Amino acid sequence: MTVSTPFNAVSIRNILFLTVVIFGAETFAQNKIGIQADFNIEQKLISINQVIEYQNNTRDTLTEIYLNDWSNSYSTKNTPLATRFAEEFDTKFHFAKSDDRGFTNITSIKENGNELYHQYVEKHPDILKVILSDAVFPGESYKINLSYNVVMPNSTFTDYGIDKNQNIYLKYWYITPAVYDGRWEYYSNKNLEDLYVPVADISMSVTYPKNYLLVSELNLIDVKVNPQSQTTLLNGKNRINSTLVLRKSADFNFIQTENFTVLTDINEEDVEKHEKAIIVDRITNYISENIGKYPHEQMLITTTDYKKEPLYGLNQLPSFLRPFSDSFQYELKIAKTAISHYLESTLLTNPRSDNWLNNGLEIYFLMKYIDEFYPDKKLLGSLADVWGIRSFHAADLKFNERYPLFYMEMARGNNDQPISMAKDSLIKFNANIAGKFKAGVGLTYLGDFMESETLDSTIESFLRDNQLKKVSTKEFENQLKLRTDKNIDWFFKDYIGTRKKMDFKIKEVKTEADSLIVTIKNKRKNNMPVSLFRIKDDSIISKQWVEHIDGEKTITIAKNDADKLVLNYDHVIPEFNLRDNWKSVDGSFFNNKPIQFRLFKDFEDPNYNQVFLMPLVEFNNIYDGLTLGAKFYNKTVLRKGFNYRLSPQFATKSKSFTGGGSAYYTQNVENSNLYNWSLGFGGKYNAIAEDAFVTVLTPSASISFRNDQDFRSNKFQHLNLRYLSIKRSIGLQAQITITEPDYSVWNLRYVNSDRNLIDFSSWYSDVQFAKKFGKVSVNYEYRKLSETNRQFNFRFFAGAFLYNNTNVESDYFSFALDRPTDYLFDYNYLGRSESSGIFSQQIIIAEGGFKSQLPVEFANQWMTTMSSSYSIWKYIEAYGDIGLFKNQDFRADFVYDSGIRLNLVPDYFEVFFPVYSSLGWEITQPEYEQKIRFKITVDPQVLLGLFKRKWY
Repeated sequence: MTVSTPFNAVSIRNILFLTVVIFGAETFAQNKIGIQADFNIEQKLISINQVIEYQNNTRDTLTEIYLNDWSNSYSTKNTPLATRFAEEFDTKFHFAKSDDRGFTNITSIKENGNELYHQYVEKHPDILKVILSDAVFPGESYKINLSYNVVMPNSTFTDYGIDKNQNIYLKYWYITPAVYDGRWEYYSNKNLEDLYVPVADISMSVTYPKNYLLVSELNLIDVKVNPQSQTTLLNGKNRINSTLVLRKSADFNFIQTENFTVLTDINEEDVEKHEKAIIVDRITNYISENIGKYPHEQMLITTTDYKKEPLYGLNQLPSFLRPFSDSFQYELKIAKTAISHYLESTLLTNPRSDNWLNNGLEIYFLMKYIDEFYPDKKLLGSLADVWGIRSFHAADLKFNERYPLFYMEMARGNNDQPISMAKDSLIKFNANIAGKFKAGVGLTYLGDFMESETLDSTIESFLRDNQLKKVSTKEFENQLKLRTDKNIDWFFKDYIGTRKKMDFKIKEVKTEADSLIVTIKNKRKNNMPVSLFRIKDDSIISKQWVEHIDGEKTITIAKNDADKLVLNYDHVIPEFNLRDNWKSVDGSFFNNKPIQFRLFKDFEDPNYNQVFLMPLVEFNNIYDGLTLGAKFYNKTVLRKGFNYRLSPQFATKSKSFTGGGSAYYTQNVENSNLYNWSLGFGGKYNAIAEDAFVTVLTPSASISFRNDQDFRSNKFQHLNLRYLSIKRSIGLQAQITITEPDYSVWNLRYVNSDRNLIDFSSWYSDVQFAKKFGKVSVNYEYRKLSETNRQFNFRFFAGAFLYNNTNVESDYFSFALDRPTDYLFDYNYLGRSESSGIFSQQIIIAEGGFKSQLPVEFANQWMTTMSSSYSIWKYIEAYGDIGLFKNQDFRADFVYDSGIRLNLVPDYFEVFFPVYSSLGWEITQPEYEQKIRFKITVDPQVLLGLFKRKWY
C-alpha cells in the first residue's frame, strides 16, 4: 500500500538503509565527482572542495578541458544570463544589488598537486578553460582537485539560490565537466534549464546548520550531527545533476511506490494524503509501463521545477476561478514534472541544440496520460458545463486540444520558429510553450501516420536501449525508419527542421459510377501527408493517408455511400486553416457555412461563419463621457487574415451616437525579411469638444520588416501609407471655432526601431501632403540604461513645411512645441480641446516634446528640438529641452525648459514637474500645479504590449 508522510529528520533515518547504494556496483558511468560543501547561510557562501575524475572516451588526445561554472553566470550585468534578462525586459537582475547576484571565487585547480593554468573563456564568464599538465590519451582519465567558494544569488532571478527567508534551492551549483564528443560542447547559462554534462557517479558531504532540512534525490548514506551543524553524506550513480534543497521547514513529503520514491513539496490543500499517494502511484506506474524503468531510487519533484515550466493556460487563473479540481491540478503538476524529470535524467540529448526531442516526448506522454485517464476532460474544465459558456465552441474542445492551439497562436502571427532550432535562439513563447507543444503534437501526427502502436513501441525501445547514453535526433530517426515501410522524411525535414505550415483543401470532387475522383491541394510548399475521411451521416466510413502532394494531387477512391469527404477530420494534424477541408459528394452547396452569432470572442469553429458580439463600456474622452454600446466582429482567439469590426456606441454625456469600424486584410510572409503586408479601411465618429464632432475615414496600406534569421531581435521596420478624410461638425453650443475647412491628408511614415531594455533606439520619418500644406519631419529617440542603474534619454525632432497656404491666423496645422493639435486624430487625448484644467495638462511626447507651456507654442515654417533626461534616483530623473523654431515673417526663436520627471512606467505613465525655462523659475510662479504635466496610457491594447514584449 502506498503511504504519504512528512519528509523530516526522523523519516530520513527510517529510510536510511533503504536508500544506501553501494558505490562499487557495476555502472554505466566512467566519471566521478566528489564534493565536500560547507554552507555559511548568513554570508550566503558555500565553501567547496571537489574532485573531478573524467575518462576520455573519444579517439582524441586531450591537453585542455572545459568546465561549467554556471554559478558565475550571475557575477556581472554583462554575462549572457544578464543579457538574456534584458532581452526579455526583466529588470530584476539589472537593478539588483551586487550582493544579491552571486559569483564564484576559485582558489585553486590542481592535478597531482600541481596548480593548473585556468581562465574563463572570452564571452563565457561561466565556462572555465583548464590546461592539463599531462595529455590524456584515449581511454585514459584525468583527475583534478578544485577549491572554490560560491556566493549564492538571490532566488528572485531564476528561482535558484537563496530566498528572503534564507531557504535554499540549488541547481547547477557546483563545477561540472563539459561534454567532449570530438569537440567541446559548452555554452553559457541563459536560464533555459539546459546544462549539458556527461553522466557521472556523484558523492557529497554537505555541512549545514542544524535547524535546516536537506532534501536531495541522491541516496542518503549517513547524517552526522555536530554541536552547531550537521553533515549529510550522499551519493548516486549515473547522474546528470543533483538538485539540493535546504529549508528550515519540513514541508516535503515522500511517497513510496513500487517503482521509485517521490520526494515533493507540491501541494494542493484540499487533496488528502491518501489521495496524493494514489495519484503518485498511478503516475509512477504510467512512467514505468509507458516510458521505462526509472534508473534511480528517488525522484525529487519541487514546486520550483513546476513553476519554471508550468502547464500554461487556465491553471494560471486565480484559485476561485480555476475550472479544474484540486486533485486534477495536483495530478497534472506531478505528472508533467515527473515525466520531464525522467527524460532529463535518462535521455541524454544536447538540451540546447537538440532540445525538441525531450520536449516532444514530454508533451506526447502527457497527452497520452490524459487520453488514458481523463479522455472526456474538456479544455474549459467545469466551466464547459456552465450556462452561457457551454454554447461556445471553446466548451466543445478537449483538454489535449490546447496544445495545437498554443502553437497556432504563434503560427498565425508569423512568429513560429523551427523546433529544431537551438533553444537560445527561440523567442520565449516558443521556447517555453509553442515549440514544445508543436513537438508533442507532431509526434502524435507522426504516430497516427505510422500507426500509433508502431511509434509507441519504437519510442519504448529507443528509450530503453539508449538510457543514460548520449543520443541525438539522428539516432531517433534511424530507429523509426527501421520500424516502418512508410516514408517519414517529411517529419524530420519539413515538420522538425522548418517552420513550414500545413494547409490542405479539397479542390474538387467528381463522381463516376461508384468512384470518387478527388483533387487535393497542398497550399504550402512541403511534403507532409494528410488524412482523408469518407463520412456518411456524420459517421466515419474510412480513413486513408494521402502522401506526396506537390501542389495538387488527384486520386480515385470508392464512394461507399459517402455523402462528404473531409481532410484531417480528427484534427490530428496541426493545420493552419480548417475551413476548406471538406466537400459534399453530391455537389450541393455544403460548403456554404451558416452564420453563427456568439457573445464574446471564441475559438474558431470551421463549420460556421462566426460573428461575435461584445458589450462595450468605455471612457475615451471627457466630451463623450461614458460610452455604451457593442462591438460586432469576426476576430477569434487565434488571428485571422481578414478581420472586421463595427462598434456602434451611445455617449452618455454628448447624448450622441458615436463609434467606429474597420476592415483589414493581413498577409504574412515567411522566410523573408518582409514580415507582412496589409490593406485596410477604418472610420470613427466621436466628440472633439462640447457639441463638436469629427468623422475620420482612413484607407491604408502597410508593410513590415524584421530579421528573418533572428526573431529574438527587437529590430523592426514599418512603412505605412494612408489617406485621411476628416470632416468636423460644430453645433450651436460648441465652445470652439474652426478657421480651417474640412481637409484630407496623404500620410507616408517609415519607422525603424530597436526597442530594448538596455539600449533603446527608434526613429521615423514622416511626410504629409494636403491641398493647402505639405510637411516633412524626422524624429529620433535613444535610451541607455547604465550599469549603475542610471538611465539616459535623448530625443531629437526636426520638421519643416514644404509649402503652407493655410490660414495665417490659425496654427491648427503648425508644428507644436508642447501639445500638438492632433489634426490627424492619432493621439488619445482625454480632453483635446481643453486650454485649462487637469485635462489640458496631459502631454503626449510628439513634435517639439516640450513639457513647459511657453507663450509661443507653434511654428508654421520649421522647428527643431532636442530633449534629454538622466536618472537622479530610481525613477526620478532630471530633464531638459532646447528648441529653435521659426514662424513666417518672424525671426527664429530659441527656447528651453528643464525640470523633474517621474518615469514610473516608461512610455505608459510619467509625470513632469517644470523647474526652470524660458519663463524663468516656474517652480516659484503662481498656480504652479497647473504647470505639472502627465503622460498616461489607458488603451488596453497598448498596455498589453508590456506583457507581449517579455514573450514575443
